[in-house]
Amino acid sequence: MRLLILSLLVLTGSLIMSCQSEKIDPPIAERIAHRDTMFNDVRVDYYYWLRDRNNPKVIEYLKAENAYTEAMMAHTKSLQEKLYREMVGRIKETDLSVPVKKGDYFYYTRTEKGLQYPIHCRKKGSLEAEEEVILDENELARGHKYFNLGVFEVSPNHRFLAFSVDTTGSETYTIYIKDLKTGRLFEEKIENTYYTLAWANDNQTFFYTVLDAAKRPFKLFRHQLGRDAKEDVLVHHETDDKFFITVRRSKSGKFIFLNLSSQVTSEERFLKADQPLKPFKVFQPRQYKVEYSLAHQGDYFYILTNQDAINFKLMRTPLNKIKPAYWQEVIAHDPQVMLEQVEAFKDYLVVLLRDNGLKRIRVSDMKNNEIHFIEFEEPLYTVYLTGNAEYNSRTLRFNYQSLITPSSIYDYNLQTRERILKKKKEVLGGYDPANYQMERIWATAKDGVKVPISLVYKKGLKKDGTNPALLYGYGSYGISRDPYFSSNIFSLVDRGFVYAIGHIRGGGDLGRRWYEDGKLLKKKNTFTDFIACAEHLINEGYTSEDKLSIAGGSAGGLLMGAVTNMRPELFKAVIAHVPFVDVLNTMLDPTLPLTVIEYDEWGNPNEEKYYWYIKSYSPYDNVRAQNYPNMLVTAGLNDPRVSYWEPAKWVAKLRATKTDDNLLLLKTNMGAGHSGASGRYDYLKEVAFDYAFLIDRILDGK
Repeated sequence: MRLLILSLLVLTGSLIMSCQSEKIDPPIAERIAHRDTMFNDVRVDYYYWLRDRNNPKVIEYLKAENAYTEAMMAHTKSLQEKLYREMVGRIKETDLSVPVKKGDYFYYTRTEKGLQYPIHCRKKGSLEAEEEVILDENELARGHKYFNLGVFEVSPNHRFLAFSVDTTGSETYTIYIKDLKTGRLFEEKIENTYYTLAWANDNQTFFYTVLDAAKRPFKLFRHQLGRDAKEDVLVHHETDDKFFITVRRSKSGKFIFLNLSSQVTSEERFLKADQPLKPFKVFQPRQYKVEYSLAHQGDYFYILTNQDAINFKLMRTPLNKIKPAYWQEVIAHDPQVMLEQVEAFKDYLVVLLRDNGLKRIRVSDMKNNEIHFIEFEEPLYTVYLTGNAEYNSRTLRFNYQSLITPSSIYDYNLQTRERILKKKKEVLGGYDPANYQMERIWATAKDGVKVPISLVYKKGLKKDGTNPALLYGYGSYGISRDPYFSSNIFSLVDRGFVYAIGHIRGGGDLGRRWYEDGKLLKKKNTFTDFIACAEHLINEGYTSEDKLSIAGGSAGGLLMGAVTNMRPELFKAVIAHVPFVDVLNTMLDPTLPLTVIEYDEWGNPNEEKYYWYIKSYSPYDNVRAQNYPNMLVTAGLNDPRVSYWEPAKWVAKLRATKTDDNLLLLKTNMGAGHSGASGRYDYLKEVAFDYAFLIDRILDGK
């Protein structure tokens, strides 16, 4: 690669005000070309210079774009405030989570009105005991524009707390240790760490991971309390750039598991938690495209694996006989049912699975081998296992919700099968689920495949094409976009919007095959599925082309870029959050955090077949002279997942190329990363801004 400076057309980051017309013009980026030659293909990237955040002109340009965005949205300030107050008005600002029992303690978080972050507390012995505040995130966040808590792990004896913080949004964390008996912090702190940490049973030792220059967790260290972190022992160094390291403690407390995983391959290693100085033992050496994970129960390891089972199967083997020859089948592979998660209690085995797009819970009584399923009444819902910290327990806790049913925490007696509602999230402001209708419909994709769409709207909706709509999509990494509850969305629904989720290929909504059919050389299925969803909503009268908006973030932002290049006339407005739109350039740069590990997701463009396929859909490379919808694009200056320059370059190229006068906005958070604002009130202000953009563009601000 070589840099060829062609020309400097305009000054970077200028906002031009014409006194005669009072017209505000958008910033125009410099055109300094970067020429790239590969496979007899010459690409000229005029906005490559935006990658250099140390160049003052880059920061000037981003700030100018922000100023332009603020100017163009100034007339919606009152609407933004109204939306923000609506959303705040639906939440119980001073609230309490359902306590989770761990040993003699009950752990919970609470929020207080006016405070951005949770307060972590516990009580000993009973819920009537005196509250002990163990960590106040608001105190830690003081003086920082951004704050995020990473690991939060209490030692097995409940004496020490290891926690980590990120104050930039770069997802690089610093670990601190707090003595919960005295309240003091240990002198040592450990920098440049990742999300995972596991305590050994001696209550003096824990394991953690650190990041390389590309922000990949590549080393596992062992730390002992009271010692300088410089003395920490390197336990494992992962030299294969495709693999990330994570570490966790088994629910039983008997083992520590070291997971080494790429996009399609994994390897587990294990260590007895009461022998932290011994080396980890490999359970099963990595095999390309074989994924597995471990759980421990009694005398067995349980293995959730996709070996010869695309939707995964469950096996088990004695602790002292771990070779595959000894493995026994517990749940056979089912091509229609995806096994997603295993929770191993002392006497029960719980498996979360996905059947026809909906989650189900399978319970096995290990004493009498009885099997039953936990059933749910609504035809459209999602469920998560949560707060199951106790190994010797007969209670399973899960979170149930749907598009109209708020988050509901249940305790389920695994023996009696009694279900107790512990807490349903209160939705204030007069919310009544009886006022809304949800349903699942199916669009027909380009190749005849049926694609599910989840919908929610006000009852009495007329399918006459006059309704505004917001269609959301993601469709990557096998991640499912389940129909969970969000009180925020009702600020749109109450204004007549149909809210829709397209469960497109590339996600895991209908099992692993659904994912495999939307990646690598089949990636375009993701985009054509989404277009089919949009067309179906229009054809069935839910909305129309001049009332349909779409939204997606990260890989879902790639989706937004691809479909607006392909079918811009279908959409009135687009929101693309931190969009992965410069796909070809990013995947050609192995120094970036996720590039190498994601060769198995997008393909390695150093191979010719992947180069040309990625180039054929990469949104940045396929911007062309045509009309585009109204677009709001966001970025995070410190984003380690999708670098800020991807949305910045994309917007610059769109400005120079598109043929319409529709609004194009770039909004960069100069002090955050991939997830945007960290405080709960600041987050709601961002949502209010997004919704104001949609309402302004589609409903003329009403």
